[in-house]
Amino acid sequence: MRHHFSLLTTLFVSGALGAPLYAQAPAPAPQGAAAQPAAGQMKPADTEVWEPVPKVVTPGATDSAAPSDAIVLFDGKNLDEWVNVKGQTPATWLVQDGVMVVHKPSGNIETKRKFTNYQLHLEFRVPAGTTGAGQARGNSGVFLASTGNGDSGYELQVLDSYENKTYVNGQAASIYKQSPPLANASRKPGEWNVYDVAWTAPVFNADGTVKSPAFVTVFHNGVLVQNHFALKGGTVYIGKPSYTAHGPSAIKLQSHGDPSPPISFRNIWIRELP
Repeated sequence: MRHHFSLLTTLFVSGALGAPLYAQAPAPAPQGAAAQPAAGQMKPADTEVWEPVPKVVTPGATDSAAPSDAIVLFDGKNLDEWVNVKGQTPATWLVQDGVMVVHKPSGNIETKRKFTNYQLHLEFRVPAGTTGAGQARGNSGVFLASTGNGDSGYELQVLDSYENKTYVNGQAASIYKQSPPLANASRKPGEWNVYDVAWTAPVFNADGTVKSPAFVTVFHNGVLVQNHFALKGGTVYIGKPSYTAHGPSAIKLQSHGDPSPPISFRNIWIRELP
């Protein structure tokens, strides 16, 4: 009995030790598979990409100044790049002291040119001393793609949100009624606010269904407030957003009907992106 136990023990131990050694043997490579060089055998040049070479863009003298490849949409001199949405007639907002001032009776204005993907820089100012509350205080909007008359499109909200409470998906730098900003970076009335936007237009299938949604990233006064947000569709005041197929689109500025004094814009430029 003692001898039998010792024999079983010997077989068990030898099997337990032998199994891992057998299991660690490398599996044979499939026939025809190309040999892959070990990482230690690679050269630095194996992971270097030399083409295509990025184009040279000369930056502006300041971070707010237009770079060399930008299209200047407003430089303080005229409204040559803009039309009234109603009737597509020459824009009739006001140019005063180098800034563009909303002319509320004229309604919305939009760019003559149409865009797809782009980088946009825009500055706006709510007049000092503006009163009112909520949505009735310094209200306007930037429609990142205008898809029709009136307020059709995708709206980045403009509002006096300095110590002014309202619904959060309607405050400054929100994607109106869709996405509140990640922070409230508003400056007080009388001071200039800056929006820097990266816009990726939606893509549609041949049957009009959405292939990929629109995406937007926004910095408000240098603070990230929208981080590659996927829009659910065009802006609507009541109801749920949805998409309607469209192509390249104008950028639209809103003349809002709130009773506060009209706001101003300046230094608007755009860089078209692939």
